[in-house]
Amino acid sequence: MNNPLLWLDGDPTDGRRPNLKGPGPFRNATPEVPAAPDPPNLKGPGPFKFRYALAGGLVGAVLATGGALALGVADDDPAAPAAAVVGAKQTGDVAAIYAAARESVVSIRTQGGSGTGFVTGADGTIVTNAHVVGEASTVEVQFADDETARARVTGVDRSSDLAVLKVDTNRRLKALALADSSKVRTGQLAVAIGSPFGLSQTATAGIVSGTGRHIQAPDGFQIDSVIQTDAPINPGNSGGPLLDATGKVIGVNSQIASQSGGSVGIGFAVPSNTVRDVIPRLERGESIRRAYLGVSTSAGTGGVTVESVTGGSPAEAAGLRVGDVIVSVGGTRVSEPDDVAAAIQDQSPGETVAIELSRGDTVQVRLGERP
Repeated sequence: MNNPLLWLDGDPTDGRRPNLKGPGPFRNATPEVPAAPDPPNLKGPGPFKFRYALAGGLVGAVLATGGALALGVADDDPAAPAAAVVGAKQTGDVAAIYAAARESVVSIRTQGGSGTGFVTGADGTIVTNAHVVGEASTVEVQFADDETARARVTGVDRSSDLAVLKVDTNRRLKALALADSSKVRTGQLAVAIGSPFGLSQTATAGIVSGTGRHIQAPDGFQIDSVIQTDAPINPGNSGGPLLDATGKVIGVNSQIASQSGGSVGIGFAVPSNTVRDVIPRLERGESIRRAYLGVSTSAGTGGVTVESVTGGSPAEAAGLRVGDVIVSVGGTRVSEPDDVAAAIQDQSPGETVAIELSRGDTVQVRLGERP
């Protein structure tokens, strides 16, 4: 998974894909993207070296004000067509799932590329990936009937690769409901809707191939509890919904692992519970603060080995040094580098966590704020 190919704000199909219908000043372009640090390797044997790639393009997000309930979190969403949803619940019919969700999925375009988003609030709130909107303050969205509208970028969290848009339109919007992603199980149906290679309203289907995965966010940090799927995801799917058999959103399609840059059946979606947590805070204008330790590690014997310590970090201040073997963090045993990040993800900046080392010491680290 080294040397990631990151389609941050652009689309590698620039100049070869069909244009979105409707007027607009945007021209497809692939901007220069700064290099990102190597993402964590997926576990498992094999001679292949895969590259992580963001699933391309830009995405819109419609979130209602007032918190989680306005996001369509409730089990019964009155905005969704009842017959189609019932059919999806009973049969897992991909056509029924698509029919119920398609009007809530939008294509998005910026000066840097294109992608997908989906409505989460009838007030014009749309959710998408942070890497889709890039540095844009406004984007163009295209609905299922090809009508276009402007949308403002009202919040971005690069650590979760999520962004919120607010669209200005008089049309009646239908919100997609969010599932509880902690209940997602390997083998269940997964349906993706998006705009791969500029082809809007494209549906693909597969299963949930795995849960609890980790991918790298645009800011280089780790996104946890990610859902893996074999539903084909390609450039332009970024920011689109991954749906379950009831038509609820279980994740936001974000990245693929690939040798070629195209889909090989390994896609990743930011879980809906992360959306449920992050989006209302972005809508309120909050700056999301996350705990920071300041070490890089590798798998070792009896724990994880500290490979580097960031200067001026909480880890350095606490006396951690290169070569130390971390046995536990906050009382949780660690054996892989991902375990360290997972152990502090629910902590807050300023809290103190105990780090047990194989040399017999237990170091108290006052966590900082992720830069």
